[in-house]
Amino acid sequence: QVQLVESGGGLVQAGGSLRLSCAASGRTFSSYVMGWFRQAPGKEREFVVDISRSGGSTYYADSVKGRFTISRDNAKNTVYLQMNSLKPEDTAVYYCAALRAGSSWSRPNYWGQGTQVTVSS
Repeated sequence: QVQLVESGGGLVQAGGSLRLSCAASGRTFSSYVMGWFRQAPGKEREFVVDISRSGGSTYYADSVKGRFTISRDNAKNTVYLQMNSLKPEDTAVYYCAALRAGSSWSRPNYWGQGTQVTVSS
């Protein structure tokens, strides 16, 4: 069992930055691909970015490419999302998710509870 706890959300003006963190419990963090998703009001949850087990490979949604950066620290069981040049359309609840080998993002193995990010214009 893995528990994911996000933090770092808040209110920021357009053009600003935020850094989200997702702390995972357990001793198997490095065996999971980690990802960030977001859900805006009235919209479906969407994929934002993921990072491989070692941290050597990442994949970004086009909407955040060049503005967001994912990283992970396996020694601290934590994955980060650095968000720069934020736009009002980035406003959403951001969720951390964990994926075991052989699984797909259509059904992540674990979800965090989410953290609200609000970008004012």
